[in-house]
Amino acid sequence: MKASKIVYKPVGVAMGALSGVLAGGLFKQIWKKLGHDEDAPDAPDATDEHRTWREVVSAAVLQGAIFAGVKAAVDRGGATATRRLTGTWPG
Repeated sequence: MKASKIVYKPVGVAMGALSGVLAGGLFKQIWKKLGHDEDAPDAPDATDEHRTWREVVSAAVLQGAIFAGVKAAVDRGGATATRRLTGTWPG
């Protein structure tokens, strides 16, 4: 196994956890700025009968896009840092 993969494994796990926390916070801020209930800043549950289809689906799409974008940025940053440390790309 390449040294870069060995170095990247724990970095990747830590970065994955970090990206989840960052994405969750970013989603809550955006959801609040879009004018949604401050008492419930989380995405509406799909089975919440008091939420509309539009609200449930748009929240899911927004949340998915944010999580995917943050994860890609954090993973790419981790891979770049690993290459700087080891001289090889961890892929």
